[in-house]
Amino acid sequence: MGARREVKLTDEQVSELTGIRDRHPLSYVRERAAAILKVAAGEPVRQVALTGLLKPRRAETVGEWINRYLAEGPSGLRVRKGRGRKPAFFPSASDQPGGAR
Repeated sequence: MGARREVKLTDEQVSELTGIRDRHPLSYVRERAAAILKVAAGEPVRQVALTGLLKPRRAETVGEWINRYLAEGPSGLRVRKGRGRKPAFFPSASDQPGGAR
């Protein structure tokens, strides 16, 4: 097993993450904030990833959330543009209702 990850947060960061965890409109952002707070409280990343969240995650994923938050602040908890599955079909303008024919 690897070394336990220590995350040291300032009182301001703890307050910020607690507010995000409790009130942010996006559930995945709330989950990420909760994970960071649990690791900062001393829980192992692996334990938080496997049993401490809404569904099991990879420990590497939780580690990435921590790294992005520490580097970018609250904006690092959001999904970045361009992520996710890309559309497999691109309709032409003439295929859409009201399109030129």
